[in-house]
Amino acid sequence: MKSQTPAAPVQNLNGINVSQLIDTIGLIEKDPSLARFQFRAKHNWIDGTHARSSIKGFYGAGQEDTSRTEAMEFDHDEPPIILGENRGVNPVEYAMAAVAGCVTTTFVVNAAARGIKLNSVRVELEGELDLRGLLNLSDEVRCGYEEVRMKFFIESDAPAEQIEELLDYAKNRSPVFDIITNPVPVKVELAK
Repeated sequence: MKSQTPAAPVQNLNGINVSQLIDTIGLIEKDPSLARFQFRAKHNWIDGTHARSSIKGFYGAGQEDTSRTEAMEFDHDEPPIILGENRGVNPVEYAMAAVAGCVTTTFVVNAAARGIKLNSVRVELEGELDLRGLLNLSDEVRCGYEEVRMKFFIESDAPAEQIEELLDYAKNRSPVFDIITNPVPVKVELAK
């Protein structure tokens, strides 16, 4: 969303247009309905454990977005040991990548808003999953991750305390972190 008249000269920090960010926040404060978004995805099974997701349009800032002229597609599959052929990243790996991407984006945007220059941000993740839950071999084992660990490697001239505070803030404001750490109603139905 772009404002007609920027509040201040454009300032890019960490690849973020800070003036546009400030303008966007101001517009949403004046009209909270602009903050409502609806994202959509399509998913098609191909064969075996191979499937493809497609994402194009979404609704946000009071209108249907038309910035994407073509759908973005990505494949899902499993490694051979889990009956797949490695034709794509498996869904639980995508979940880890999604939380890393969202926390990182939230961190970078808020660093820019606070005037903190970042030289690099890298995240390493690990998650343990026990297939007995998926295979219904034990009621004692959950189907999803038991735990996901994220380790951030951040290079910046800002003091370590400021970076730690910002990382904690980013974690607490990240939509995907919230989705993964709090129950979200997911309705599943058969189309008629």
